[in-house]
Amino acid sequence: MNAPADRPPLPQALAEALASRFGSRFSIAAAVRLHHGKDESSHVPMPPDAVVFAESTAEVAEIVGLCHRHRIPVIAFGTGTSLEGHLLAVNGGVCIDLSAMNQVVAVRQEDLDATVQCGVTRKALNAALNGTGLFFPIDPGADASLGGMAATRASGTNAVRYGTMRENVLGMTVVLPDGRILKTGGRARKSSAGYDLTRLMVGSEGTLGIITELTVRLYPVPEAISSAVCTFPTLSAAVKTVIQTIQLGVPVARIELLDALAITAINRHSKTTLREEPTLFFEFHGSPTGVREQAETVQEIAAEHGGQDFEWATRPEDRTRLWQARHDAYYAGIGLKPGCRALTTDVCVPISRLADCIGETYVDLEATGLVAPLVGHVGDGNFHMVLLVDPDNAEELGRAKGFASRLAQRAIRMDGTCTGEHGVGIGKQGYMALEHGDVAIDLMRAIKRAIDPDNILNPGKILPPP
Repeated sequence: MNAPADRPPLPQALAEALASRFGSRFSIAAAVRLHHGKDESSHVPMPPDAVVFAESTAEVAEIVGLCHRHRIPVIAFGTGTSLEGHLLAVNGGVCIDLSAMNQVVAVRQEDLDATVQCGVTRKALNAALNGTGLFFPIDPGADASLGGMAATRASGTNAVRYGTMRENVLGMTVVLPDGRILKTGGRARKSSAGYDLTRLMVGSEGTLGIITELTVRLYPVPEAISSAVCTFPTLSAAVKTVIQTIQLGVPVARIELLDALAITAINRHSKTTLREEPTLFFEFHGSPTGVREQAETVQEIAAEHGGQDFEWATRPEDRTRLWQARHDAYYAGIGLKPGCRALTTDVCVPISRLADCIGETYVDLEATGLVAPLVGHVGDGNFHMVLLVDPDNAEELGRAKGFASRLAQRAIRMDGTCTGEHGVGIGKQGYMALEHGDVAIDLMRAIKRAIDPDNILNPGKILPPP
């Protein structure tokens, strides 16, 4: 828990200044630091030297300004649900906990947008929208903070219909590395005025600025919503159903794929009784007539590929139970192997290469002997392998890392990406040059140097070491 010998401790002057200014909201307690030095990934925790709990943009700017003067790293913390080591204090420093910045600032029904503080979670926003006839669709599964979702460019189950955080953030308030406060974007639906700084910050993982407030798009609650579950004799048949559905232009809201092992895990964890075979979860949004037509089309496509037991959930409570079971898949998977840690992957490929990528991946998985349920937002070509490994078994961990590396390279070879939605953090740095090329990496480094020349904002993330 102490700082490594090669890392200097937090300067006393900085610690005293933060303690004097923030009182009990400044902590160097070991338990607090450890909590803020780990996420949901399998990476070894790396605690910061101190944690400060901020309550406003002005306070974040003040903390960052103090750290900037002392050249001390700063890491932003939302809910701690990231999966690629984004929160690890690889160079020590000060963690700013943003969870108390949880106010919905404004909801503008007539403009279909809302402004929120960064600590507002997606569930909290939708609860605040109850009764307005609007909802926020980006649903990564975890009840993540919207600031964190923007920082990692999150997406989730609804991305095939509503897009990702990239398409749904209109503007931001961001604290820069020297403590200055930047306003990006606005509430207009389009603009041709200058560089798109909002998109620059979306996906920057706290390395260019700390997002403290954001304005997001909202959508009308669909007049009709229907969900369905369909099982298939093989994983290949399920994937072919997805590809044909997308290529025919059926406007489904969600298509989720789970293999038989993932369904087994869900049944054990959520006490469901789903048939333990490769399964697609669907959801359709629109008018009653439109939803019925979409569902009938998909049911016909599924039948052509051996789909059976098409079960419908039209009541809100049934849909909620169904999708909660899907969202529990990560924790359900971990339950298959008590004492394990999950090493997750989240590649994304063009929809036409999805069957090839999953097929090659399964052959590779069988050769490794690893246990790894497959779940995926396959409507946009994104799938995850949840590799269950014993953290104390170096040989097994090595096999898992080798498999994950081959999967990332396979996706890139198929014109895809090594990370569809989890982000880079420290877990995917090794694939950045392979995916983007040296020229792009050089440009990214130049942007980082220009905005953060002292490298104090979440250092050691995204960009591979030079």
